[in-house]
Amino acid sequence: MREAGRLPSLNRNPFDRILVAQAQIEGMTIATRDKWIPRYDHAVMAV
Repeated sequence: MREAGRLPSLNRNPFDRILVAQAQIEGMTIATRDKWIPRYDHAVMAV
């Protein structure tokens, strides 16, 4: 997935970038407790 490769590497977990990229493509909000995902420019719902 090219979109994930274009996101900044804010932490060492590449799966975070994959989740964010997929949510961007699908137009979805990410529900997470993760402290790193909200740092990406995407809609996040804290749980």
